[in-house]
Amino acid sequence: MSAEELPELLMAVAEGDRAAFARFYQRTSAKLFGVILRILPERSLAEDAMQDAYAKIWRNAAGFDARRGSPISWAATIARNVAIDQRRRERPGGRTRDDDFDFDMMGDPAAGASAEQMAALRACLDRLDPEQRSLILAAYLNGESREELAARLGHPTGTIKSWLHRGLARLKGCLDG
Repeated sequence: MSAEELPELLMAVAEGDRAAFARFYQRTSAKLFGVILRILPERSLAEDAMQDAYAKIWRNAAGFDARRGSPISWAATIARNVAIDQRRRERPGGRTRDDDFDFDMMGDPAAGASAEQMAALRACLDRLDPEQRSLILAAYLNGESREELAARLGHPTGTIKSWLHRGLARLKGCLDG
C-alpha cells in the first residue's frame, strides 16, 4: 500500500469502515508514535496519547480535506495536539529537548516536506543564536507554551513572546532569502 492510498482509506474510515481504519493505523502508527514520543517520552503516557489520537482520527476522518494537506500530515497534527494536551495535563513544568530532534523524521515526503526543505530548515535553525533555536524548538516542536517557557526560563511571558517573534522572523528571512 502506498501513501497515495491513504486518502482513500480515510474516506472509508469516515464511512465507518473498521478494516480501512486498521489499514490506516498499520500504515501510520510508527510515524505518529514517533511524533507523540517526541513530546511524551514516557512510554505509558505516549501509548495513552496514541490511543486518544486514533480515537480522534476515527471520529474526525470526515473532516480530512486532501486540498489542505496529506493524510499523514493531518494525522500527525492530531497526534501532536493530543500529545501536547496530555503533556500539559501531566507535566506542567515543561522541558526542552532540541539537541536530539530528528529532522529526518520530518523529512518524510508523505508528510509534505521534501528533503531539500528540511535541509534548508535545519541550516536556517543552525544560523540562529543557540537560545533562539532552543526556544523555537521548545515551543513549536516540543509543544511548550509561552507561559511554560517563561516559568522555566525565569522571564516574563511578554519577553518570551517577543523572543519567539524575533526568532521566527529571522528563520523566515533565512528560508525566504
